[in-house]
Amino acid sequence: MYRVIGTVKSRAFRVMWMLEEIGSPYEVVSAAPRSDEARKYNPLGKIPALTDGDDVLTDSVAIMTYLADKHGAVTAPAGTPARAQQDAMTLWLIDEMDAALWINAKHTFVLPEKLRVSGLAPTLHKEFSRNADTFAAMLEAAGGEFIMGDQISVPDILAVHCFGWAFGANFPAIPDPLKAYTKRLRARPQFRAALDH
Repeated sequence: MYRVIGTVKSRAFRVMWMLEEIGSPYEVVSAAPRSDEARKYNPLGKIPALTDGDDVLTDSVAIMTYLADKHGAVTAPAGTPARAQQDAMTLWLIDEMDAALWINAKHTFVLPEKLRVSGLAPTLHKEFSRNADTFAAMLEAAGGEFIMGDQISVPDILAVHCFGWAFGANFPAIPDPLKAYTKRLRARPQFRAALDH
């Protein structure tokens, strides 16, 4: 059985939701970032981590990609143009949305106070909003249900998690089409089941 190391209120939720989507059982080892428990699986103390037998994997997107490939679900097949397009979308979300949220978190509460740079929020909020508008346009071009077409995929999980994170971090509101997209995906039974961990 897979073990997810982390908490629901972290990037570990992405992995939990992914496991629910592929229908694989798992257990959660509750661990806060930089805790002794987290360091058992990642010397940096970062979460999430995933154990698969004796193997320990780290980084939420790397773990989701591994699970998608291993189970042949929630992804386009590896080695196809569709997969390259999906990977491009995943990396764009990491670069343009997740990164803004993470920089904001680091300079709000993660870093020691003496290392924080004040005044970054307006720039990060503006960049996030611009990229949310871009994502909304891409979603409309894709047909509006899922970002890569007619099935949920890794970038959908990543995007919805980022939009929820943005809401919790008091970033500007996302466009109405993204609110509807997020609400629809958060209503999935798999999302709701992952929240119960």
